[in-house]
Amino acid sequence: VCIHRVRSCSSIRFIKSKYVCVFDKSALKFSHQQRLFRTSAVSCGQIVQFKLSDIGEGITEVTVKEWYIKEGDSVSQFDSICEVQSDKASVTITSRYDGVIRKLHYSIDEIAFVGKPLVDIEIDASKGVAPEEDVVETPPMSHEEHTHQEIKGHKTLATPAVRRLAMENNIKLSEVVGTGKDNRILKEDILNYLAKQTGAILPPSPKAEIIPPLRKTETVPAAPKDKAHKIPVHVSRPIAFSGKDKTEPVTGFQKAMVKTMSAALKIPHFGYCDEIDLTQLVQLREDLKPLAEIRGVKLSFMPFFIKAASLGLLQYPILNASLDENCQNVTYKASHNIGVAMDTEQGLIVPNVKNVQVCSVFDIASELNRLQSLGSAGQLGTSDLTGGTFTLSNIGTIGGTYAKPVILPPEVAIGALGKIQVLPRFNGKGEVFKAQIMNVSWSADHRIIDGATMARFSNLWKSYLENPASMLLDLK
Repeated sequence: VCIHRVRSCSSIRFIKSKYVCVFDKSALKFSHQQRLFRTSAVSCGQIVQFKLSDIGEGITEVTVKEWYIKEGDSVSQFDSICEVQSDKASVTITSRYDGVIRKLHYSIDEIAFVGKPLVDIEIDASKGVAPEEDVVETPPMSHEEHTHQEIKGHKTLATPAVRRLAMENNIKLSEVVGTGKDNRILKEDILNYLAKQTGAILPPSPKAEIIPPLRKTETVPAAPKDKAHKIPVHVSRPIAFSGKDKTEPVTGFQKAMVKTMSAALKIPHFGYCDEIDLTQLVQLREDLKPLAEIRGVKLSFMPFFIKAASLGLLQYPILNASLDENCQNVTYKASHNIGVAMDTEQGLIVPNVKNVQVCSVFDIASELNRLQSLGSAGQLGTSDLTGGTFTLSNIGTIGGTYAKPVILPPEVAIGALGKIQVLPRFNGKGEVFKAQIMNVSWSADHRIIDGATMARFSNLWKSYLENPASMLLDLK
């Protein structure tokens, strides 16, 4: 019997596009019966919308830089899904569920918004997921860049870079023993685990032992003699003339620069310049470079500049402070988190070395190596790019001599370092000698820092660099 309304027979319903047909139980003997049977039990999976979580620092949108999965791939909990970049840092997003990727909501270089779906994951409905969990966001990344995640009942601490290394080598972090603080898994732990699996022999960690200074009888390969002056070679790139204007959105670190520089315009800048004779420091670095290389660290001049600045900040803490928006209170920072401006493919970024006041020159050099490697790969974390209290910008690596640096709020001072030049100078006896001269340009917030304070700080910083041995008296 066909009717125009829905009726039931033995609690079994059949749906048709136009009519609803009612059958006896015997009608269930047809081979095609289950294709018409409609019930939630037929569905073998449940689609969950995996939303982009709040990654902190007031970030509301990010740019998708790389997908580690594609539609149809199976993922497990804590597997890396994609890497996103905000105007502050790059963050690796990990999965919360075990399932199959059914849809990617964004393409590479598209803008993803916090709280909106990132991917659709089909999970096993038999395992059960609470309805409210369909809209639960992904676990937020820690503001300190390190990810704290639960695996098999215990916490696994590791940076996104370490997790990516483990993923590329098909290593489960739950099987790796961490040797870092609070059992944090380090890069060396992943390499050692991989060596045990493959039988490879890895070189010892640079921190495993301290190599004593070379004896006088032992020779170190001499540095090459002064090379002929090289003319900078311009890197040619193919230029395409389309004849049309091109408009691109301001994103990533460039967007952060717009915000920061707009805020910097509110600060009255005071400038101060001087020149530094680095002749003794140049010789000291040449003596220490081989020892640093043995420990696996590249030693540049910047660690000396940073440490000397920290020693100066101990005497002039007003330069390591911040001023509130209403200009009513000055906060003197206990930590010397000194930033270093870096020119990368993503634009200008300023990661900082934390707690320089308790670091040795070698510690600073090691941390700079790490920051430069991550910066080149575009993998700097939020903790590396935030919390700075003082900044040095080494424009001399590109070739400049003078600069007018712009203060990075909420900091109150910044220095720009020029290139080191060999110039004639007079000694105390009136004799001309060859000197290694570098120019420095300081900018300070003139609302709370006067010219005399900036000059005294610069003179102290200069004395440490012109007589490196004097730094030993104040090192801790």
